[in-house]
Amino acid sequence: MRFLPTSVKEIRELGWEQPDIILFTGDAYVDHPAFGAAVIGRVLESEGFKVAIVPQPNWRDDLRDFRKLGEPRLFFAVTAGNMDSMVNHYTAAKRLRSDDAYTPDGKAGFRPDYATIVYTQILKKLFANVPVVIGGVEASLRRFTHYDYWSDSLKPSILVESNADVLVYGMGEKAIVEIARKIEQGLPIESIRSVPQIAYIDENLNKYRKSDNVIVLHSFEDCLNDTYKFAENFRKIEEESNRIRSKMLVEPIKGRCVVVNPPFAPDKSDEIDRWYDLPYTRLPHPRYKGKTIPAWEMIKFSVNIHRGCFGGCSFCTISAHQGRFISSRSEGSILKEIEEIKKMPGFAGYLSDLGGPSANMYGMTPNDLKLCERCKRTSCIYPTICKNLNASHERINQLYCKVRNMEGIKKAFIGSGVRYDLFLNRDSKPEREYFENLFRYHISGRLKVAPEHTAENVLKIMRKPSFELFKQLKRWFDSLNEKYGLKQQLIPYFISSHPGSTEEDMKQLADETRRLNFKLEQVQDFTPTPMTLASAIYYTGINPYTGEKVYVARSIDEKRKQQSYFFWYKNDSSRSALKNKKRPPRRKPPIG
Repeated sequence: MRFLPTSVKEIRELGWEQPDIILFTGDAYVDHPAFGAAVIGRVLESEGFKVAIVPQPNWRDDLRDFRKLGEPRLFFAVTAGNMDSMVNHYTAAKRLRSDDAYTPDGKAGFRPDYATIVYTQILKKLFANVPVVIGGVEASLRRFTHYDYWSDSLKPSILVESNADVLVYGMGEKAIVEIARKIEQGLPIESIRSVPQIAYIDENLNKYRKSDNVIVLHSFEDCLNDTYKFAENFRKIEEESNRIRSKMLVEPIKGRCVVVNPPFAPDKSDEIDRWYDLPYTRLPHPRYKGKTIPAWEMIKFSVNIHRGCFGGCSFCTISAHQGRFISSRSEGSILKEIEEIKKMPGFAGYLSDLGGPSANMYGMTPNDLKLCERCKRTSCIYPTICKNLNASHERINQLYCKVRNMEGIKKAFIGSGVRYDLFLNRDSKPEREYFENLFRYHISGRLKVAPEHTAENVLKIMRKPSFELFKQLKRWFDSLNEKYGLKQQLIPYFISSHPGSTEEDMKQLADETRRLNFKLEQVQDFTPTPMTLASAIYYTGINPYTGEKVYVARSIDEKRKQQSYFFWYKNDSSRSALKNKKRPPRRKPPIG
């Protein structure tokens, strides 16, 4: 097995005169299916294209990293990497992070802010006549007008600022292959506009206004001037993005328009199997010899078993990027990957994760896909589980059983988040078996779950189930500890300063978790990220689905105060607040 080339020397060793496609990424090059650039590179390679990768190019010097491989025969592809570059760089308090898990030795400073824009602008300046296709999480979630927390401003589609020719959103394997084929045929870049799951800028807005299959959104300028219009846009975008058959979305800006085509149909098992079965080395490129890449160290012995998430949590970007419909790999493909992992240096029999965006959504699909064509629900499980969803845990139970019985596998841990609202309150054998087997065989003494908050009004905005359901989970967990004579821990995740959360709500959270004897450690302050409901509420102060005003903790002081309630056992002021909350008011002594 070999890596995709990253230098002129490697290209010459392959006997190439010129790469067909040169892919620039903000991450280090790790040839592993958990790294988006590697997947796109390998998929294009499997279709016969010559692909080279330039990881983490230096944008500060004479731009030699952008020039060194010359022009590609077809186009440049650009991604910021596995994360939005601003989330990668800054904390919720807008402090610069001191490390970067996707860089050798975890060093910070090897990619710019707004990396997709910076890389693309440089390429367009150096190679004006070569098409640039952008993709990945950063481009995908910034394809429409969006609120940017780090500049505290409303920004236009990333297509506008980057000057890219085409944007691929979501999981882009099928779209990038179609684009490459069309360009190879010598067709002009405009011909690509028929490809699903892409976005582009068109000069002619009027031609879209007459079609029944097009939704024309409020313009960027209208959104700047009216937060209600931005909120209305968000609702239309989210609802349409969650449909099995969606319409084209068109957003006017400065006399032009951003056009976003509907996506491809959800990936089938044989499609996703083929992409995961490609000949990845599963290792960092040899150029990083002697260095460690923290993100790879975390996932090198893990297996991704599906894509997509139908949870619809208002603060989460997964469904906006990967889609609401689950695409699951076959058991054969998963077991084949595990056999490859067993051959890796340092593997001692322990899989660090057998999961996906949500660990236990594997194999869950609609009973009747036609019903989903009319559905605009943003979540298939909130406020209740959809009757059209096959939410049985039977397939994942079978998979777990086969994996733990494989020769050479001592333990397969489930490190991905588990949606307990999928199996609690469902009195059926597969669901009871799932949780008991998870408890017995697939956790390392701790099970991490995400109730996120305790206040019902906040959980409603989050699209998360009642905290009472978490209490039920704890009772199940405690009973299993007693049944098997174990002392395993349940570790809950919580978020502070989420839209709708007040200081009183955080006091309630501290009180509730104290009564349950939790000393919280898995906590975070809310960070608004593009293309989520929570971010739209944060910016506008309005719930786009109700038009109601929502309280938002915006100042650093407010956010710090809310976060302090997590640590009531450390923080004197929080402990004092709890005592004051429970102490009845003193009455004046009677006169006489």
